[in-house]
This record gives sequence, structure tokens and C-alpha cells, in this order.
Amino acid sequence: MAPKEGKRKKPTKKENKSEEEIMSEKRHNPIAFLDPEEKIAELKDITKWIRQSRINHAVTFSTPAYKSLIKAFWDSASVVQVEGKELQDHPDAPYYVPIMCTRGCLLRMKCTGDIFTNQINKGDLPLRYKFLLHVLIQCLRNRRARYDMPDNDLVGFMVALVLNKPFSISKYIFRNMKENMTRTGSRITGNKFWMYPRFLQMIMNVQHPNLPKADNDILKIEPMNLNSLRIIKSLASKRYK
Repeated sequence: MAPKEGKRKKPTKKENKSEEEIMSEKRHNPIAFLDPEEKIAELKDITKWIRQSRINHAVTFSTPAYKSLIKAFWDSASVVQVEGKELQDHPDAPYYVPIMCTRGCLLRMKCTGDIFTNQINKGDLPLRYKFLLHVLIQCLRNRRARYDMPDNDLVGFMVALVLNKPFSISKYIFRNMKENMTRTGSRITGNKFWMYPRFLQMIMNVQHPNLPKADNDILKIEPMNLNSLRIIKSLASKRYK
């Protein structure tokens, strides 16, 4: 006797969603939880390392983002190319890592996945590297889906951090913002959305501190917490061998 099929929940139609639900993702660009009290012993070294790293401020600085301001930015943003001038952390710093360097480092990290594909699964890495990649995916990635599958650029970013190689984080972020403006809704790139709301709000707070802000206008961004770290640890112990 064939098993009975459970009732499948009908997918929510896009037209029934609010603009906030369509244009945002609550797990995109949150603040990282780096276990300051070191309650999870297995993550003690990597969380301490991130707290002392050059990305600490970017992944931990907390500020509420306001829907109307983020919407206004993405509704009006345009790209202006200024010849000979680029925003970089260092004049000679690149915003990518050569693919062969990335693959070599993944081998040294004991990655169990296929390093010759366009994407790896973060679960193919030992716990400490999985957690580092998880933080980069959550806080700095230019997507709002597939939180286990980083692209090669983001994996290269991780490699640059691990090997302490020069890397222009600001140029990486602005390149992602430029790409977001040109999205047309294809299957691969997806629709344009309210990318990097926390980063944009940080910039606005400095350049335009008197912009109107209201508590009922805050955009929901779901931060990492201690429970999410416990889940990462549990899943890593089951998957990675």
C-alpha cells in the first residue's frame, strides 16, 4: 500500500506579499554572534580570531536599518564611473583571489567537497572554517538565498583572510552593489533587492545624521545568536568526516 501523501502548503504568491517581504531578506547582512563568553569550546579559537581580524567591525557593528531610507537609496541609486579613481582599502589590494590559490588553500583546509566546481558547500569544511564561511555568507554575501553555497568570490575572500593576503573588502562590497542594480530577474542572478541594508544605514548615519527615523520603520534583520552557533556545531559533527 502506497504511503499517503501529506498535504503540501501552497506557495505564497508574490502578489500577496508586501514590498518589504519581496525586496528584503531578514537573514541578509545581519550582525554576527562571535560568542564573547566562549560558551562553545569548539568555536573558541575561530570566534576569537574573527574578533581580532580586519572584518570584525563589518560583521559586528549593530545599527537599525530603516525601510524607507533603504528603499529610497535603491530606488534612486545610479552608477557613476570616475576614471582612475576607485574606492579600495589599499591602493594595490585586489578584490578577488586567483582560483588556483583558492583551490590550494581549500585542500590545505581539508575540504571534502569537489574544489573544481563553481561552488562548494560550507559543510564540506572543518568546523572552524565552516563557521568563518558561515559568517561571511550571512554578513557580507551579495545574495539572499542558498546560505550553504557560497560563490567562488566569497570563498576567495575567506582564503585572503586565512592567508592574510591583501584584499579590498570595500571594493568587493561596492562591486556587489553595482551588480545588484543591473539585475533583471533571471534564474541565476535573481531580482534586485534591498542589499546590504545595515552597511547602507551605517553610511547614511555618518553622512546624513539628521534623516527622519521612526521605530515603526525599522527593517527586520535577524541577527545570529548562541543557538545558531550550537546548530552549526551540531550539523558540522554529523556531516563532516
